[in-house]
Amino acid sequence: MGSSREYPKFPIPGVGAVVLRVAEGRSEVLLIRRGSEPMAGGWSLPGGAIEVGESVREACVRETLEETGLTVQPVAEVEIIDIIHRDAMGRVQYHYLVVDILCRVVGGELVSGTDASEVAWADVKQVLEFGDFALTARACTVIRKALIMNEGLK
Repeated sequence: MGSSREYPKFPIPGVGAVVLRVAEGRSEVLLIRRGSEPMAGGWSLPGGAIEVGESVREACVRETLEETGLTVQPVAEVEIIDIIHRDAMGRVQYHYLVVDILCRVVGGELVSGTDASEVAWADVKQVLEFGDFALTARACTVIRKALIMNEGLK
């Protein structure tokens, strides 16, 4: 029936990295184009499943490095959310419990890696106001929350 992540008996814990920066006077967010399901071909925040024995923050650093080539420092938890995808019959095909974390880049070089066919720094205004990259409403909400949090940390 597909990968062990498909049709799970329990939700799979995961992380999402909300990596923000200011470049040339504009706010940008790091995005990946997913190379595999769920959401293959779509743009999203970097992230993935937490491995056994790994903390949420360790998973965030590992996943971001694997997918983007960048080393990040987790700053603060932004949101915890369920991501549930159902198949045509209404059965739960994927169920992730995701902790989204605001992060800062501390090293590395931007390059697409595992599970990411493409990576990009996206202008936040273009993403949130004009729908560039066609992110989910959930991802846009998390980015908005992270921007507010990031302003409070300066």
